[in-house]
Amino acid sequence: MAGHKSPRVDALTLEVVDLIGTVVARYHEEYEEAAAEHALTGAQARLLSLLSLEPLPMRRLARKLKCEPSNVTGIVDRLESRGLVERRPDPDDRRVKLAAATEEGRRVARGLRDSLHFAREPLAALTEAERVSLRDLLRRMLPEEDAS
Repeated sequence: MAGHKSPRVDALTLEVVDLIGTVVARYHEEYEEAAAEHALTGAQARLLSLLSLEPLPMRRLARKLKCEPSNVTGIVDRLESRGLVERRPDPDDRRVKLAAATEEGRRVARGLRDSLHFAREPLAALTEAERVSLRDLLRRMLPEEDAS
């Protein structure tokens, strides 16, 4: 790393980092509370929320959740035993199994989203242009595969 210079950290950067950390911590705290109200762990709630958007193969779920595929299998097993998730063959490749939210799973995921006030209420105070700007700035901070 010889010759590599770290960018100088100024007071504004430190303040922004601290604010991002506070927002993330409050979001996770509320997310865990909302998950518990639905008798879910945070990981189960995140997986169910992803599957309520579209069925996904286990490996892709693991990448999105940044965990090992074996962990995803256990989470899907627990959600499947509650009737919130089902496994089905991938129509494009019958060797691949997709995890998909059941109707009940989608209902629970909607309830979970509806109970997340912290993430929604502060954003409602911003104009649409401000929300678009915030979204675009946050996307620029992330590698492309994480920003979608």
